Formats: sequence, structure tokens, C-alpha cells
Amino acid sequence: MMDDFEKYISDNAEAFNTERADRDNMWLQINTVLEAGKTKVVPLYKRKLFLKIAASLMALMVITFFYTHFKPSIVTENQLASKELLEIDMHYKSLVNYQVALVQKNPKLSTADKNEFLSFMDELDAEYLALKKEMEINLDNEQVLEAIVANYKKRIELIEKLLERLNETKKFEQNYEYTL
Repeated sequence: MMDDFEKYISDNAEAFNTERADRDNMWLQINTVLEAGKTKVVPLYKRKLFLKIAASLMALMVITFFYTHFKPSIVTENQLASKELLEIDMHYKSLVNYQVALVQKNPKLSTADKNEFLSFMDELDAEYLALKKEMEINLDNEQVLEAIVANYKKRIELIEKLLERLNETKKFEQNYEYTL
């Protein structure tokens, strides 16, 4: 069946090739369709929204530049002050914590005495936290740093006096026991 169809096409090939496409007419129709759908092109720089966005981005870049340009000097000052505070904290906290542990483990003190002592320490802790907040606000203030050191020294002094009194009573009891 296909063979008959192919034979018919090859025999009548000239009859099929009689009509040619009118290319000029086809392109004319394509151009009329394209011209009818032509839109007005507005450049981006003429749009108000584009100008607003561009101005905002430029302002953001300028602010970022100045912020990063001047910020490192502030950061280094903050780091120095906070490093100094950290060193002071580490030194005195270890002393205070050790001495508080000695007081808490002391069998000569009653629970009421220990609680009273710890309440004094809590008051000094509250004062220390207030000083630390002040130090965060005003990092270059030497007076605040000195007050923090004085707070720690006061804590240590209280603990040492308490331990000294306990040791004096212990010596008195030991001397009393050895007397014949």
C-alpha cells in the first residue's frame, strides 16, 4: 500500500510543486502583527521608583562605610576595658569563691550565722552587678573599675575577719583543753 502511494507521489511530483510560498506576503503579515503589539519602552533611570531605590542603596552604602570605618577604634577600646574587667573578675572571684567555700564548710558556724553571712555576700553581689552594668554603659570610667575592686576587697575582708574570729575561738578552745 505504501509502495503505491510513493509511486503516485513520484509520478505526480510536478503537480505538487506548482504552488510556491509568497514570502513577501508572509513577512508583511508578520510585520503588521509585530507593529500592532509594539509597547512603549521607558528607560529605568526615568522611573521614580528606580530612583528611590537607587538613592536608598547609595545611602545605605555610605552609612555602612562610615560605620565600619570608625567602629574598629571603639571596639578596641571596649575590648581593652572589658579585658581589664575580665582579669579583675577572674582574680577576685576565685579568691572570694574559695573563702566562701571555707566559711560554708566550717563546722563551728551555725546555720543562722552562715545564712546571715551569705545575705551580706548577696548584698555585695547586687552592688557588684550594678557596678558591672555601669561599667558596660561607661567603659572608660576608672572610678567604676576602682569601685568594683573595692567591692571585691570588702568581700574578702569580711570573709577574712569571720575566719579570723573562728580561728581565735578555736585557739582559745585548744588552749583551754591543754591546761592541766
